[in-house]
Amino acid sequence: MSNADQKTARQTTATAYWTVGPEQGELRCEALPAPGIGEALVRTLYSGISKGTELVVHNARVPDCVAGEMAAPNQEGSFPSPVKFGYLSVGIVEEGPADWAGKTVFCLYPHQNRYIVPVDSLTLVPDGVPARRAVLTGTVETAVNGLWEAGPRLGDRVAVIGAGLVGGMVAKLLSTFPLGRLQLIDVDPAKRAFAETLGVVFSHPDDALPDCDIVIHCSASQEGLERSLQLVGDEGDVIEMSWYADRSVTLPLGEDFHARRLSIRASQVGVVARARRHRRTNADRLRLAVSLLSDPLFEVFLTGSSGFDELPDVVQRLSDGTLDALCHVIEYPVIECPALDAPATADPRC
Repeated sequence: MSNADQKTARQTTATAYWTVGPEQGELRCEALPAPGIGEALVRTLYSGISKGTELVVHNARVPDCVAGEMAAPNQEGSFPSPVKFGYLSVGIVEEGPADWAGKTVFCLYPHQNRYIVPVDSLTLVPDGVPARRAVLTGTVETAVNGLWEAGPRLGDRVAVIGAGLVGGMVAKLLSTFPLGRLQLIDVDPAKRAFAETLGVVFSHPDDALPDCDIVIHCSASQEGLERSLQLVGDEGDVIEMSWYADRSVTLPLGEDFHARRLSIRASQVGVVARARRHRRTNADRLRLAVSLLSDPLFEVFLTGSSGFDELPDVVQRLSDGTLDALCHVIEYPVIECPALDAPATADPRC
């Protein structure tokens, strides 16, 4: 039997989450062939919901002009829908090259209970990093890229505006730097306890200290970006890590932006930051990110979990605000999916 025939003979089904319309998601079955040469079959243990970006997709707000650039690495379909989107997945290699078998891995893959990928797209999760915590790898990678873009120096005064998942992650990493001052800024006073857990000084925007060397903006709000321009010092840098999708933002550039020679620079994780692009690959950046997760303090970013079969409802609840979370974890049961020619099953997931 040829390799192609073997793959066809061993096809089973997998189940994945698809966005099928504005504020509509569902679990769908699909064919899953056997892995080919250089590929691995991964059984998912956990995936994380990257709330900001995934809710933009859920609400059909990806602008047409950047639809290609904003596609996830293993996305299927296209924006606005139907599309299989997501990128925080941790699982076990069940089949593949011998040196990968049984390994716990992170992959930039959508929410799916089993999948086939080239082993080059897998990042090994170190022994000191629990599999559940490893779903944060992609967000840590985003924060690392932002800091490579910002380039903080010894003794710098830095402010992070927006104490959500990305802003909190940036502040967590910056807390290990020899800075002169670090503030985590948010309009929600309840975020003070979160900042204290991270070991970072919390401030309301009205009370934040000015004359910063760097302000990193993560609130995805016009007001937050305006405050960033007020807090950064002369000739200072604002690093914009928010994605506004299809929203328009108006800034008071007629005030002191021009006179004080301020800079706003975007950071986006799709490519390695310019300052490291010639010496680091995306794979290098992911390996660094997952290694940092050996610190148990990162557990504070995991704020709740649900079963895979609840995922459509969970995404909608995150969208309408009835569920609050930094990173909500999806847990995957072990499901024995039948071959495609097997009798029909009553389990809708297979």
